[in-house]
Amino acid sequence: MAVKKFKPITPGTRHKIATTFDDVTTDKPEKSLLSPKKSSGGRNNSGRMTVRYRGGGHKQMYREIDFRRAKDGIEATVKTIEYDPNRSARIALVTYADGQKSYILAPNGLKVGQTVQSGAGVSPEVGNTLFLSEIPLGTVIHAIELYPGQGAAMARSAGTYAQLLAREGKYAIIKLPSGETRMVLVTCRATIGVVSNPDHSLQQHGKAGRRRWLGRRPHNRGVTMNPVDHPMGGGEGRSSGGHPRSRKGLLAKGYKTRSPKKASSKFIISKKKK
Repeated sequence: MAVKKFKPITPGTRHKIATTFDDVTTDKPEKSLLSPKKSSGGRNNSGRMTVRYRGGGHKQMYREIDFRRAKDGIEATVKTIEYDPNRSARIALVTYADGQKSYILAPNGLKVGQTVQSGAGVSPEVGNTLFLSEIPLGTVIHAIELYPGQGAAMARSAGTYAQLLAREGKYAIIKLPSGETRMVLVTCRATIGVVSNPDHSLQQHGKAGRRRWLGRRPHNRGVTMNPVDHPMGGGEGRSSGGHPRSRKGLLAKGYKTRSPKKASSKFIISKKKK
């Protein structure tokens, strides 16, 4: 993986930085694993806009990803590494020994022809999915379950990973990409390695039109609005007074938003970095 810069032959390419697709091996997805994806444009079931700054974008098909990896004890061979428009990471098409095909999140370094496995007693190699009780301490992991059988919920975006620090009784202690340290049941599964496409964060779109292709409409700052429209609106000239807050008056940028009564707080050992 690498990034490429462009010669400034147009205003849109002057600051454009894009990732190369060297790791992608095909541009034709597996048809049996595709399903239609409806674009809401930020509207709810009555047609009212409930999420701002969404709309347009290129038509996409959803790729059915196997986040549970519950097909234990059967080897799967990696057939292709593919681009997925619905996520920042790459995905891998694997074919199991019994003929079933499925998409999985591709870890960094996974190659076509490699075999991956899941379940108890599997070796802790890149792409294999194991229970947290069997993963060696200090191992870098991703696609971690929060509850047994739920499917991967944490560390799924491009270039992210967590680290297994310790085990205490029926809980494993994991350091998450945010810096938060929390306990997860050792009966939950995780996949070995770092998520693919680590250079995703280095991208620069270069022009507003590229954001429109992704389904993002122009974003208006609160300070540019009138007082009737936003708590930070109004004033003479370019004044921007008051504490940063949302349109509904909730404080933002550094203020705690997590509910103190949340049941899962007892599993968090240390909070994420400021």
